[in-house]
Amino acid sequence: MSPSRSLTHAAVVERLRSAGCVFAEDEAELLAEAARTPAELAAMTERRAAGLPLEHVVGWAEFRGLRIAVDPGVFVPRRRTEFLVERAAALAPPDAVVVDLCCGAGALGAALAAARPGVELHAADIDPAAVRCARRNVPAGARVYEGDLYDPLPAALRGRVAVLLANVPYVPTAEVALLPAEAREHEAWVALDGGADGLAVLRRVTAGAAGWLAPGGHLLFETSRRQAPLAAAIAAGDGLAARVVTSDEHEATVVIGTRGTG
Repeated sequence: MSPSRSLTHAAVVERLRSAGCVFAEDEAELLAEAARTPAELAAMTERRAAGLPLEHVVGWAEFRGLRIAVDPGVFVPRRRTEFLVERAAALAPPDAVVVDLCCGAGALGAALAAARPGVELHAADIDPAAVRCARRNVPAGARVYEGDLYDPLPAALRGRVAVLLANVPYVPTAEVALLPAEAREHEAWVALDGGADGLAVLRRVTAGAAGWLAPGGHLLFETSRRQAPLAAAIAAGDGLAARVVTSDEHEATVVIGTRGTG
C-alpha cells in the first residue's frame, strides 16, 4: 500500500461521496493508483470533485481491457461502444484494411487491432487534441490523420476498406444540453453534436462509404434505438445493405451497412 493511499484513502472516499460520485470507493482506488504523491492525490481528488471526468483526471479510460490515454477535452470512449468493436471483430478478415473515422482517442481502432492482430489500421479525426491521443493509443504501424471524415485519408485506400468504423456523434443539437455535465462541459462539442436530428454527420459518412469500402466490406456505427430505423434507411439509401443489431448487456445499438459484392 502506498503512503498516499494509507494516509488519505478514507478522506478521498468521503470527499468524492460529498461531491455526488456514486462509485466513490472505486474512483478513490483509481486516483490513489494514479497519484505519485499525497499532494497530487489531493489535487486530483479536487478536480474530480469539481466535476471533471474521472478519465480526464487519471489520464486514461479502460476500453476492452486496454488503457486508452485520454487528455482533457477529448471524448471519453464509452463502454457501450465495446459492442461495436465486438461486431467489427467478428466481421474483420485476416489482414483487413480497417478505417476508424471520428476516431477520438483511437479506442475503437486500437481495440479492434488488439482483437485482430495483423489488420492494417488507419484512423482520422477533426479534433487535433483527439488526434494527438490517438497517435499514442494505436499500435505501431497504424496511421492517424487529422481532418474532416474521409478528407485526410490516402486515396489509395479507396475500394480497399474491409471494415469502416464510424463512431459519429448522434446526439441531436437541442439535446446536447441535456447530457451529463461531465460530457457537455468537458468533452469537445464536435464529438457530441449530431445536428438537428442527430444524424447529420452520419449522412456524410454513408454518402461516401461505398466508394471506400471493398466489395463485401462493412460500415459499422453506433446510434440510439430510437434513431436506428432511420439511420439504417439512410445507409440503405446510399447503397448499403443495412441491418440493426442490439445488445442488452451493453445497452448499445449498432447499424451494419454492407457493400454488395457485385
